[in-house]
Amino acid sequence: MKTRLLTSVLCSLVGWSAVVMADPSRPRLVVGIMVDQLRTDYIDFLRTRFGKEGFNLLIDKGLYLKNVDFNAKELDPASATAILYTGNYASASGIPAEKVYDPASNHPLPVLHDSETIGNFTSETYSPKALRLSTLSDEVAIDGVGLGAVYSISPDPMQAIIMAGHAGSGAFWISDESGKWATTTYYKEVPAGISRINYSSPLAERMDTMVWTPARPLDSYDGVPAQKKYFPFRHAFPKKSSDRYVKFKESALVNAEVTDVAVDFIRTLQLGQRGDVIDMLNVGYTASPFKYGADGDMRLELQDSYIRLDAQIERLLAAVKQYVGLDNALVFLSSTGYFDESAEDDARYRIPSGTFSMKRAVSLLNSYLSALHGNDQYVKGSYRNMVYLDPAVVEKHGLNISDVRRDARDFLVRMSGVTDVLSLTDIISRTTPELQRVARSIDPKSAGDLRLEFAPGWTVADDVRLPVTTSQVREACPATPAFLMGPGVPAATIGSVVDAVTIAPSLSSVMRIRSPNGAASRPLTW
Repeated sequence: MKTRLLTSVLCSLVGWSAVVMADPSRPRLVVGIMVDQLRTDYIDFLRTRFGKEGFNLLIDKGLYLKNVDFNAKELDPASATAILYTGNYASASGIPAEKVYDPASNHPLPVLHDSETIGNFTSETYSPKALRLSTLSDEVAIDGVGLGAVYSISPDPMQAIIMAGHAGSGAFWISDESGKWATTTYYKEVPAGISRINYSSPLAERMDTMVWTPARPLDSYDGVPAQKKYFPFRHAFPKKSSDRYVKFKESALVNAEVTDVAVDFIRTLQLGQRGDVIDMLNVGYTASPFKYGADGDMRLELQDSYIRLDAQIERLLAAVKQYVGLDNALVFLSSTGYFDESAEDDARYRIPSGTFSMKRAVSLLNSYLSALHGNDQYVKGSYRNMVYLDPAVVEKHGLNISDVRRDARDFLVRMSGVTDVLSLTDIISRTTPELQRVARSIDPKSAGDLRLEFAPGWTVADDVRLPVTTSQVREACPATPAFLMGPGVPAATIGSVVDAVTIAPSLSSVMRIRSPNGAASRPLTW
């Protein structure tokens, strides 16, 4: 009995030693940064305007990937973050967009909606349960047998939760309702810094005095129309504005709020300073075009956003250097891989355009199918560019769903503004490179029966439900970047195309941990 007890104790000590005496060449802190809509051309264009310890440090000391391709359509912060953190696409991860259509309610719901959780500092109820794969954050937590801390901070709730993963310590975002830092009871930890900010320095009490104006003299901004320099932008967020938190979260000022929390976490939670276990801090920033200006010209705001963002990255890296040491940290930064410059062109330029009404299209389609197969409600609903048929009605009439999809496609493709209509049958066949790209972008479990493609220049009105939302169709494919910096990563610039799904296994290789369980690619080699 004593022998078995001694053996058990020794085995436990060996297991503990394996954790606390980890390989010193591995990073103590991993800092993951996702920047919504970051563009390579703006980084290169503004590099001389940046400081030495932000983007320029990542370029000089790290691996600069200038052309990262996410190989998917209609990206947003949720779907892009899921691709990067899981190393796989929406068809596998279950995250095709921030919102997905819910057949039961005939309304879109947040992709991470979970009624079994409770919001903390918010009424929103989210969890990562809909995420079907493990993430980089999960693998860091598993590698540390639960001893490592994994936190994420982002203005956006979907992005924050995806970055924290299933096994994270906590995920925090800015609530659209109150402006407070919110989380979900799925995660058990709420650091004191979050409560301190929410109670002693809430955004709601500071926003009236926060005004976004150019951070530098106007002559330091290049490539801007003269009238923008005579009448520079000025964006405020007054209490009377019902959507002021939404607008603030899309402004350059929100990045400073994120950095404040991130630096506080590094300092007070001692991330990367608790032995050799790997901790992880994930941060979401924005470099998206601000769409609430009076004239739709966003060039001056966009340059200012990059200059301000560079300063926040410098602040964050300075905290890592001070408390952890850059030699003990692995830093990666990635764009979300798309750019939404879909402001509507002024009519005086006479660019071919039109407005496509989803409500009208659904009504006409249902009338057509009724005339063809018998009167009934064949179309259950629609969301964005997808149309959902009612399988019960199709079955009631003794029809084959593929045949009804084909009939609907033949009707919809003739509508003005529509360039193509893809049925779910077409998409999952993946018979062409374009269909493969579309297939990576959807989750078959939540996808519509039909997907409409629209002509550039057209406005698509999702007017089936209130409030009506509109989107301008524009094909924009600028190069988007990623950076990796840390021990074992060379200082180099790569201009050739790099697939986004290679980044997660590459980071795992540097950390010497398992890749996420659905990683679809081998790591980069250097």
